[in-house]
Amino acid sequence: MEVVKSVWSADETASVPYWVYTDPDVYQSELDRIWYGEHWLYCGLEVEVPEIGNFRTLTLGQRPVIMTRNSATEISVVENRCAHRGTRLCWERSGKAQNLTCPYHQWTYDLTGNLQGVPFRRGIAGQGGMPADFKPSDNNLRRLRVESVNGLVWATFSERTPPFREYLGPKLWPQYERVWSGRKLRVVGYNRQRIQGNWKLMLENNKDPYHAALLHTFFATFGLFRPDQKSALQMDDTGRHACLSSVMGQGGANAVTAALPGYDASMKLQDPRLTQALKELPGEETISDITLFPSAILLQQVNSLQTRQIVPHGPGVFDFIWTFVGFDDDDAEMQQRRVRHANLFGPSGFVSADDSEVIQQAQRGFEMSANEGSALTLMGGRKVESASNMATETAIRGMYGYYRTVMEL
Repeated sequence: MEVVKSVWSADETASVPYWVYTDPDVYQSELDRIWYGEHWLYCGLEVEVPEIGNFRTLTLGQRPVIMTRNSATEISVVENRCAHRGTRLCWERSGKAQNLTCPYHQWTYDLTGNLQGVPFRRGIAGQGGMPADFKPSDNNLRRLRVESVNGLVWATFSERTPPFREYLGPKLWPQYERVWSGRKLRVVGYNRQRIQGNWKLMLENNKDPYHAALLHTFFATFGLFRPDQKSALQMDDTGRHACLSSVMGQGGANAVTAALPGYDASMKLQDPRLTQALKELPGEETISDITLFPSAILLQQVNSLQTRQIVPHGPGVFDFIWTFVGFDDDDAEMQQRRVRHANLFGPSGFVSADDSEVIQQAQRGFEMSANEGSALTLMGGRKVESASNMATETAIRGMYGYYRTVMEL
């Protein structure tokens, strides 16, 4: 029997039907229209492939790819799939190689994906081999468009995707450049986790200041992110990207914290350095949280700098990959500070563990009644506009306005 989905009314952005998070056909359309469409996807950092021949393997949407340094000035991203029989070329997460060679039949490609060698192409002793009209140039690896932007590497499957800076938009570019200015980066460490939820929920979560002081006891108690702080939420003109910025307050009890169920004045830090920020970037922000649709979250909080990559694996599961970074000229004290502040985040962080758990619980709720309910995004009204407070879900509404256009839902 065919399942009839609930209606997503044409003018509605303040609620999202549950089936948008659960339906396999919707998910497949997302892969085709969004992940493999006209969007830039986060690949990694230039510093992760510092020398010619360095490579890293990753997944964009559900397609495995290889990011390689092929010259002193160029990075390539190619599909990790041999043109011969589809075998995955690179199985390691990272390494260094002079070329890309398929383990199955030893077809060999250069670092930009051009086919260089086919064993026994002309046969053995005049017998067998490839047909006379076989052209290596017709069997190169699929190469994605790539832009390296101030140390971060982005790729797209589409030739129609606008240049990255235009894609991000003039409203958010200053926030991007404020942190990711081109100053040489260094990797502090990684975290990886698999979350049993729909990939869009993580973007929603970071576009949502409403939950921050309510869910996160640590944030509210120690003043890292509270409703009484100076804050701003800005979107690009399409609504797909957003930046939430805020200035850390002094903490302590007041009329606002009295209304927060998570605030606990009895909690103390054995090491207060965990929340002490050292000013190092332009502006007064201690938080800059950019959600870059569909695959990346770029975060500065206190002195923790992070990229977070979303990798979907189906309607109800995605991988979340955290890369913690610093600057190459950090002194030993700042390097230790970044490691210390990184403990706020990741799968077992003092803050982020809350997010992954509630996303999984939300997904379970959607799956139990996928064709009956809707997730409300009404805080702050029904309009899509920038805001200067935390009691809003405007950026979620902005994302779904754009999403519906691309998906034709």
